[in-house]
Amino acid sequence: MTRNHRRALVALAVAATALVAATPAEAHGLVGKQDLPIPKWLFAWAAFVVLVISFVGLATLWQTARFGDVTERRRLALPRVLDPLCGALGVLMFAGLVYAGYAGTQESAANILPTVVYVTFWVGIPFASLFLGDVFRAFNPWRAIGRAVGTVVAKAGGGAQPEPLEYPARLGRWPAAAGILLFAALELTYTNRDDPSTLATLALAYAAVQLVGMSLFGVRAWSDRGDAFSVYFGLFATLSPLRWTRDALHTRPVLSGTARIEPGAGLVPLVCVMIGSTSFDGFSVSSFWTSIAGDLQPRVVDAGFSIEHATELVFAGGLLVMIGVVTSLYLLGCRGMHSAITRSSDETTMGLARRFAPTLVPIALAYVVAHYFGLLSYQGQAMAYLLSDPLGNGHDYLGTAGSTIDYTWISATGIWYVQVAALVLGHAVGLALAHDRALLMFSSARVAARSQYWMLAVMVTFTSLALWLLSNTN
Repeated sequence: MTRNHRRALVALAVAATALVAATPAEAHGLVGKQDLPIPKWLFAWAAFVVLVISFVGLATLWQTARFGDVTERRRLALPRVLDPLCGALGVLMFAGLVYAGYAGTQESAANILPTVVYVTFWVGIPFASLFLGDVFRAFNPWRAIGRAVGTVVAKAGGGAQPEPLEYPARLGRWPAAAGILLFAALELTYTNRDDPSTLATLALAYAAVQLVGMSLFGVRAWSDRGDAFSVYFGLFATLSPLRWTRDALHTRPVLSGTARIEPGAGLVPLVCVMIGSTSFDGFSVSSFWTSIAGDLQPRVVDAGFSIEHATELVFAGGLLVMIGVVTSLYLLGCRGMHSAITRSSDETTMGLARRFAPTLVPIALAYVVAHYFGLLSYQGQAMAYLLSDPLGNGHDYLGTAGSTIDYTWISATGIWYVQVAALVLGHAVGLALAHDRALLMFSSARVAARSQYWMLAVMVTFTSLALWLLSNTN
């Protein structure tokens, strides 16, 4: 029996022992979206066993790196005019949405802007990025404006224009991490987050910041590193087999794009914010958080804050704590990995954290799917009547203003299956990427496998956290 087969048997034995030793929860039905035919503990342990089996299979059968050296294929030539046309369409859509925010009804359910921001944009684009590639980049309105202004300035100056500043390597993706954190705070802590005019103002302010960044460092450099949404959606797009350029469509092996993500400053906080903010979104509707917030809010009010501001501060604190927990778990895994390979590598703990941060991207997407699939499935249908009456003033431009949301097209049980499948698949993909990265970095397959035991523990912890959050919502 080989060493790898012994490892496999030991890991399976541990998983089986844990499953048998687990205290059986009552197999009672869940209400609402959690109405499952089988108990929650079975879902949790099944996910755990699948992850262990997946990692053992990778350690046993996967002895050489596969994702680091791949070849893309040019599949389709595109007219160069298509890219600026998509950008112009993005600018028109952005302008129309801002107009709707100011001129339309301030009732959030009837104005198109809140639904577009929190459902179509924030949730829908990650789904589209997985299947279609980086679609946001083509329609990014501030990128289109920045490029158009640069073209006009170049022509006005006879083809000469000042060179942009060199983007600081130490700045990395820190601006993107800060931007995603601020958006998460808007969505999860601000009491007026769905006010159309407020959203319109914030959208204009964000666009202004992006244009300043592009004017300083160049459109491409800022879009790749500083623009929070461009970077955020772009990370998810690396999981897609499709890659778009200005004049062609390319295909690549699945996951090869993620394996090529450049590890640099700010990537670790960015992916931890991505996972932590989504985790807090699920945690914030649990009875456990309701009890905690109920105890904290009166104390903040006693300190001199209004009830509204006290609520915002408590939720902001919860968001930061959750991101801190996710970050600590990841760094703890990297610390353990460093201790396991000290004699085989000169990498520091933070160096390992940066190198393995791309492996968290599929986990971040799995969290998005698990927590927001129900929202997209139901509330996404609202776009049918909102597009027909975007301002909410009684028009019916498309003849669909009278349509309603069909809550029967997928059951609550069906949504649960999608959520659990997304988490299991996302974490298995994350483990695959981590294992492949370890094989590429370390001196032998044995050292690579030893290093990844710690990452396996981190991934299992993330899976358990996500399942617990899904099973403890009100």
